[in-house]
Amino acid sequence: MKIIQASKLEGENWEYIQEKMVLKKPLVLVFANRYLLEDEKVIEDIRKEFPYEDIVFGSTSGEICCCSVNDNSISVTAIEFEKSSFVVERQNILDFDKKADKLGEELFKKIPKKGLKHLFVLSEGSFVNGSSLILGLEKNIDDIVSITGGMCGDDARFEKTLASYKENPKVGEVVLIGFYGESLEISFASHGGWTSFGPERKITKSNGNILYELDGQPALDLYKKYLGEKASQLPQASLLYPLNVTPEGKDKPVVRTILSINDTDNSMVLAGDVPVNSRVQLMMASVDAIASGAETAAELAMKDRVNRPEIAILVSCVGRRLVMDQRVEEEVEQVRERIGDKVAITGFYSYGEMAPFHGNKFCDLHNQTMTLTLISE
Repeated sequence: MKIIQASKLEGENWEYIQEKMVLKKPLVLVFANRYLLEDEKVIEDIRKEFPYEDIVFGSTSGEICCCSVNDNSISVTAIEFEKSSFVVERQNILDFDKKADKLGEELFKKIPKKGLKHLFVLSEGSFVNGSSLILGLEKNIDDIVSITGGMCGDDARFEKTLASYKENPKVGEVVLIGFYGESLEISFASHGGWTSFGPERKITKSNGNILYELDGQPALDLYKKYLGEKASQLPQASLLYPLNVTPEGKDKPVVRTILSINDTDNSMVLAGDVPVNSRVQLMMASVDAIASGAETAAELAMKDRVNRPEIAILVSCVGRRLVMDQRVEEEVEQVRERIGDKVAITGFYSYGEMAPFHGNKFCDLHNQTMTLTLISE
């Protein structure tokens, strides 16, 4: 496997981490600030610097390259596989009346199944129901195929996100990368570090990822009551106080971030499903707890590996970034210490992370976690 990584801050020159070289049909991952991806001159510059066909673009809430976390930047990672291969397909949620499960089902149909080992998802992040998308992708999947990925970000603005494959970045895109090859070893893990607090409540009214009532009371009113003065800063303030959701019949909770609010009907739109009868608590975190959570995720991802990973794709939540602020690179450093300093690291801060729970095969949507996908061949 050959890997080239380069980054560029707005208005500056490209900086390469590895020596620049010509690659043969690489997979090129471009993570960048949404404003930069809307600039045609920026896209032209990326294509000129990396004149390859298989380019995947995604907007972020912060770009991860090596051990650095940047704003208003472009992070490019080009991967040339020696023995393995990949296939990339895409669909747009606007062509499916925003029904993410239908999109996921159709998108998976486009991926060749022979030799398929792993799927990586890069999804629109501002209005796609990530839980529903995963359900569609897994509807007809073989249980030997694992899924990880993330939902694109837009800093803490929550205005819109962009993604694309080959084409210029646009709204509504969901990109699916299939990895193939007997020599591939892919491991993954996801962990948070957040702590629940306050009374546990039950969801009494919801529809998919829209939460209407907790304990028979308007959900948004209750949430604002807990936030106090910070309620005026919604939905951004919700990144600091996500919801811990345990669906009925499940032992393991998932964390849900609020994407938007509706003052008219006192509802909240979350990044994934919030089923009726789920138990819910507020969550909070410290910088040290989040860094420790990233370390745990890296330990789990490395636990049963046979070979040293060659590249790590990190997807961490924008909420973690806001809590850590100037210390945000500490969680990336914790990952680096566990996976080794010779592993190339790329990734982004997101509106949602996708990975199975440790020990499980089927994927879940997470919020407020550090999720790793480690690849070697």
